Amino acid sequence: MKMNIIKLTVLAGVFASYTSCSVQNNTIKTTPAKNTSKPNNPVKPKDPVTTVKPVTPVPPADENFRTVLPEVKREFRGAWIASVANINWPSRNNLTVDQQKAEAISMLDMLKDNNFNAAIFQIRPSADALYTSNIEPWSYFLTGQTGTAPYPNYDPLQFWIEEAHKRGLELHVWLNPYRAHHTNGGAVNSLSMVNKLSDIVVRLKNGMYWFDPANPKTQGHVSNVVKDIVKRYDIDAIHFDDYFYPYATYNRGADFPDNATWNEYLKNGGTLSRADWRRDNVNKFVERIYKEIHAEKDYVKFGISPFGIWKPGYPAGIVGSSQYDELYADAKLWLNKGWVDYFSPQLYWPIDAQGQGFEALLNWWKSENTMNRHLWPGLNTVEIKVSDRPTEIKNQIQISRQVLKNDAGEIHWSIAGLTKNANMLPTLKNGPYSEKALVPKTPWIKAVPLQTPTLFTADNGSFVQASWSTKNIGNVFQWILFTQYDGVWETEILTLDNLSRDIPKSKGSRKLNAVAIKAVDRLGNESDYMARKIK
Repeated sequence: MKMNIIKLTVLAGVFASYTSCSVQNNTIKTTPAKNTSKPNNPVKPKDPVTTVKPVTPVPPADENFRTVLPEVKREFRGAWIASVANINWPSRNNLTVDQQKAEAISMLDMLKDNNFNAAIFQIRPSADALYTSNIEPWSYFLTGQTGTAPYPNYDPLQFWIEEAHKRGLELHVWLNPYRAHHTNGGAVNSLSMVNKLSDIVVRLKNGMYWFDPANPKTQGHVSNVVKDIVKRYDIDAIHFDDYFYPYATYNRGADFPDNATWNEYLKNGGTLSRADWRRDNVNKFVERIYKEIHAEKDYVKFGISPFGIWKPGYPAGIVGSSQYDELYADAKLWLNKGWVDYFSPQLYWPIDAQGQGFEALLNWWKSENTMNRHLWPGLNTVEIKVSDRPTEIKNQIQISRQVLKNDAGEIHWSIAGLTKNANMLPTLKNGPYSEKALVPKTPWIKAVPLQTPTLFTADNGSFVQASWSTKNIGNVFQWILFTQYDGVWETEILTLDNLSRDIPKSKGSRKLNAVAIKAVDRLGNESDYMARKIK
């Protein structure tokens, strides 16, 4: 909302030190100028007319006021919101649209109120859609039947984006790239991708269906899904989880059934081992998705959350499953090559776990982050096996900050973990999340620099009314408002729709000295600031 700025031109000799000022609801005592000509019929001059009592004009703001503003805290704070098997949202597949929306708003309000800045929302759990799609069917987890739209029809993803951004939260959309049907996903019907793309889908022994990652048609299909989402929706990131080739238990220990594509590879002169060939399929796919996202929209980030262990023995003393050998996911290579914008290994073990130590694994992943991408570990907030879960998670955040320095961050698995334990949110809000934070900058993605916002101030009694606008600034996502009381700066992160603020002239005995504003873009970059002194 723009304020009216009343420009006053003061006659010569009156308030000579102030040529213009911004006032609100004030009028100035005026006296007619003396007439120096000699009238033919002189008359006795009338007394000056007083309209109101005189007031002191507000001094002009110093638009070129330069100062040193404080750095704003930065840390990525996200939570996964799972739709598969109705884990988080919607809580059931037969909710009304109003109930779905109410649940979403409740979750987003909780994140905002506890100083999170991102939601990672699962919109494609198994070759289905929690959004309007011409490529894949509506999700069973949304409506109770694959291919059935919500009634009355609405677009859940669009709703989540708008509501997240209203609260200053990034919205990352989470896709499972290769799962075609989940065992909790109801009956396979004619609209399921299991039937529509039966030539590239295999059935596993646990009842799930999986796309064959080696089939070029699989890679093309998932690529089209990703590009469609990036093109049509105002999202902040695309996010993949840890499911590439399936875990061995899904096929009850049997090898993945990809004989057709493997034999075709050999027939065409392929020389890689079967394991290396599988990894090569996934590597090429990850690189392709990364490049295609940025070709469509530069500012949309690509994140992957792999299993927390690359291979046993990395680093020394680590034991457990090998994503390299079991999932054919060479996650270290993706990080080494910079094919991600952020990387969130699932470090779901306690700090003192034998064989899977949290700090040791985080330090190892950091050592492999040769392209300096964001490294934000996944934390097992919902079910980590310790006696005092809130304290454990708080301590893991503190360790992450020590290891990652100015590019700290984490993602909580899952949003339910924030509410299942009554002490979790208070421990975070009163501890590491006591103040809001901007997401860390993403300097390797080149952005058009933001222009400096114009700041207007006007006296409003016991307040100074400050206002600014988005006009001709660029791709603004948030604002940073700075206020100075008795020489000490305070900061506040505001959402995009906040375009004015009534700022108290005093806080106790402290007096307001100055106000400044900055814009922040979709990649966390800050504009230059405009500052005004307050007298």
